[in-house]
Amino acid sequence: MSPSPSTASTKKRTVGPGRPKDLEKRAAILDAAKRMFPVHGLDGVSMDAIAAEAGVSKLTVYSHFSDKDTLFREAVKARCEEQLPHAFFQWAAGTMAIRDRLLTIARAFHALVTNDETVTMYRMMAAQAPANSKLAALFFEAGPQRILSEFEAMLKQANVAGSLRVDDAREAAGHFFCLVKGLCHMRMLIGICEAPDDEQAEAHIDKVVDLFLRAYAPR
Repeated sequence: MSPSPSTASTKKRTVGPGRPKDLEKRAAILDAAKRMFPVHGLDGVSMDAIAAEAGVSKLTVYSHFSDKDTLFREAVKARCEEQLPHAFFQWAAGTMAIRDRLLTIARAFHALVTNDETVTMYRMMAAQAPANSKLAALFFEAGPQRILSEFEAMLKQANVAGSLRVDDAREAAGHFFCLVKGLCHMRMLIGICEAPDDEQAEAHIDKVVDLFLRAYAPR
């Protein structure tokens, strides 16, 4: 028995092609935002410019992101999640040595903070801070705070499992990421050194992870 015209019409609407195209447009908008905000800052980029860069209409941009602050937060969040996905912080005793997990996170974080776009963004936030800290607040909420919170939760799990002794997971998370950035990051920000090569970065990360493990080794 063949389906009635109304049933066939309903099925056709259900599997229509609109959603994949919407996702593609959203991805194009985010890609444009990730390229433009680090170069021009929050105030230096208009929604019109992002729409043109993404190859969509301004109405399409607003249909996905209600305002420019939201788009900026989502662009920062997407960039951080590309480099440090949620799966990196999903650790449980017996699944992987804690040192290996720390190395994975440290490598990804170090690559993120020494990236040219990230360094440019840091410089821009520092330059604008005296007059307007909005950019920095949005950035910190969408990127660093998410990373810190997820790492803090992982450290608490490691503490319960006995793989680490962490009395204050929030403080330990801050210690870890500041150690990973190291002195080289500050020197990059003020323009007196280049990003370390792969060998230099790996040597630095190994030392940081070993230092962290000694500081938070279980009794």
